[in-house]
Amino acid sequence: MKKLLSLALATAVSSMAVADFVNTDELGGLESLRSVNISEEAPAELMAKVIEGKRYDLEFVEMPPLVPHQIDRSQTDLNANTCLQCHSSNNASKWGATRIAVSHYKNRDGEQLSAVSPDRYFCLACHVPQHDSKPLKENTFEPVQSLKP
Repeated sequence: MKKLLSLALATAVSSMAVADFVNTDELGGLESLRSVNISEEAPAELMAKVIEGKRYDLEFVEMPPLVPHQIDRSQTDLNANTCLQCHSSNNASKWGATRIAVSHYKNRDGEQLSAVSPDRYFCLACHVPQHDSKPLKENTFEPVQSLKP
């Protein structure tokens, strides 16, 4: 009974917090990325389109390049990685694709491997397609002067 009462109290407190989540005054000025109260169901936005063919400049050192094409038919799992069909060292020049960086063929200890390192196998952990969508928050990032074009 005591556990049930504690659970009911915790649920009531958390639902009060959820109801006021978009009230920034009570959160010390913190703001939600939602435009409506979290307890209300917001209408779904249209899917953003992938921007294809445009290559973006790298804005900071070691920034993973964005993917300039659709990836919805790509497969990257334990059984296959379709990115390697075009981007591996052996295939990139044949397809006119960007070759995978040499760093992707080294393990954590810096030893050279004959295949893509298991640490770098899941490309979409770092590389993502660019979408034509409105940002959730405005970005004021400026690259260091030495990296500006």
